[in-house]
Amino acid sequence: MPHLLNKRTILALFLAASSKNSQVSAFATPLSTRSFIAKSTAPSSSSSSSLAMSDERYTIADQPARFARAKKENNERYLNIESVYDGSYLKDKRVAITGANRGIGLALAKELISNGGKLVAICRSSSEELEALKPDEIVTGIDLTSDEQCDTIASKITGGPIDILINNAGYFYEPVEKIDSMNFKEELLMIDICALGPLRVSANLFNNGLLKDGQSSIVMITSQGGSVSWRTVQNPDGGDYGHHMSKSAANMGSVLLSQEFKKHNIPVGILHPGFNKTGMTAKYAEIWEVEGAVDASVGAMRVFHEIAKINMDTTGKFVNCEDGLEIPW
Repeated sequence: MPHLLNKRTILALFLAASSKNSQVSAFATPLSTRSFIAKSTAPSSSSSSSLAMSDERYTIADQPARFARAKKENNERYLNIESVYDGSYLKDKRVAITGANRGIGLALAKELISNGGKLVAICRSSSEELEALKPDEIVTGIDLTSDEQCDTIASKITGGPIDILINNAGYFYEPVEKIDSMNFKEELLMIDICALGPLRVSANLFNNGLLKDGQSSIVMITSQGGSVSWRTVQNPDGGDYGHHMSKSAANMGSVLLSQEFKKHNIPVGILHPGFNKTGMTAKYAEIWEVEGAVDASVGAMRVFHEIAKINMDTTGKFVNCEDGLEIPW
């Protein structure tokens, strides 16, 4: 028994020390709060040298401090993804991307095409920019909240199995939700699109033979906003209920999917794409630069860099595409 108690004591001390490193994120945190936290948690030049990001398992929650540390360490993986990224593995791969008509989905589509990949775009409606890419296939008329429409996806794909499915489409209600301004209808819509939508698409493609055992992989684009353990520091005043609940539900669904698909040898990667300059994050434009937001084209390379690493050993892991480190649940 004394030996067991010692182990527990050691574990408690370790967890207490680890919790000091759980800092704060950019999203859904008032600017004044973010600024204060950034000053208080940014790495000090006088402190002892920390491990390089690549030597750690978990990323840090504080977006400004994360970006500041990357600059201090001259972390090329974080600051210049082109220095490590090689998209040649995408050549001739059939990659299905939901929401490929705009935002980060369109950027992913462009990056895929530039590397010789074969795009299968899945969206509610096309766009001129998407059409200009001349995808192998465009499947339109798909509302991710509709069981009936999602059930038709496989029947509209004519070119054969999918090598990589990227469940990217999402929705972020713009107004900040507080206890006196909750929009329950919008909360349910976010959960429906962000959490159930990827399951509808994945189930339809798998059940109709377009996701193959030992050949295909699934990518879930979620968000660091889905980390429950970070809410107390990223959202010290609460708020944005629907957004965070939808991403947390998406993460849960993704992990369960990764477990079920182990017997099929189909890995599932769960990715936070990073802070990208898109229409969805435009309401944060005033802090894009201080928090290291990047153009969607850079974000797309970060995502594909991490997709290249997805396999049965990494299945079910929640990874930040900014630095390649895991995000705690």
